[in-house]
Order: sequence, then structure tokens, then C-alpha cells
Amino acid sequence: MGKGKNQHVVKTDNGWSVKGAGNSRATSTHKTQKEAIDKARDIAIKQKSEVVIHGKDGKIRDKDSYGNDPCPPKDKKY
Repeated sequence: MGKGKNQHVVKTDNGWSVKGAGNSRATSTHKTQKEAIDKARDIAIKQKSEVVIHGKDGKIRDKDSYGNDPCPPKDKKY
């Protein structure tokens, strides 16, 4: 069973976009980061992939996995 593309939440000139890994075009664009994260989460759950959240500076600030992760995170953040 193939794994879906990780969904990246990135800051754009128009707000916040959801982009599949390797895609040049955004899947969707939202006014707030929270809306973009919610959309990315829906896609990631369906595709059993990860949501990768980037801050305004473009650096990765968080990741959430929604698949059969062979290496579950060791942190107890959630």
C-alpha cells in the first residue's frame, strides 16, 4: 500500500497554502494558518501521510503524522 504525499502548510503572499510534497501548485489557499492546517490534516488522514507546518520564516515548526508510522514520535507533546 503506497503512502500519500506529505502535506505542507506554507506562508504565501495570499495567506497560507496547502501543498502536496513535490507539487509546484498549491492544493488550496486560506486566510489563516489554522484553516490551512485543518485542510492539510483532512488530506493527510485520507492519504495516511504527514502534515508539515512551516512558520512565517519558512522553517518547519511542527509535524503531525496520520499514517502507519514505523517510528512513532518519542516526544509526549500530545
